[in-house]
Amino acid sequence: MHRLFVALRPPPPIRDLLIDQMDGIDDARWQDDDQLHITLRYIGEVDSRMAEDIATALSAIRADLPPLRIDGCGMFDSKGHPNAIWAGVAPREPLAALHRKIDRALVRIGLDPEHRAYLPYITLARLARSAGPVDAFLARNAALTSPEFSVTHMALYESRRGASGSSYEPVARYALTGP
Repeated sequence: MHRLFVALRPPPPIRDLLIDQMDGIDDARWQDDDQLHITLRYIGEVDSRMAEDIATALSAIRADLPPLRIDGCGMFDSKGHPNAIWAGVAPREPLAALHRKIDRALVRIGLDPEHRAYLPYITLARLARSAGPVDAFLARNAALTSPEFSVTHMALYESRRGASGSSYEPVARYALTGP
């Protein structure tokens, strides 16, 4: 089985900027450089045949993305407990449009549609219940921004779980050019 997702990888200066912010929450599991990405569509576990169909479907997608930028920070929670810290990415609509194209292509080959609202972000940290307060970090980074950056391709990634967290390996890359 293959655990897959489609994502964009910000360039090194943007990843460095994000890594420089990763401090100030006790017991946070901060992402490392190899884990920083903008998820376009989570796929989940599929067999090898479906993985090949996914790779083929993604190769037909074309999109031109405008320059992107980091746009603030936030958190996800579960039952009132923070479980992730993220950096937002703007502009949102072109990324949401690309997400919809990917979703339609994957539904055509038999995957279930994505039902959650799409929010473009980069996970900075995962938080266990034992993690320290997040309010000071969020206040300090509420206006986090970056210079504009371009992304010219998307990738199909395989996620592998390990003792120190997940590792992500790109298995295919796709240029984002054309109408």
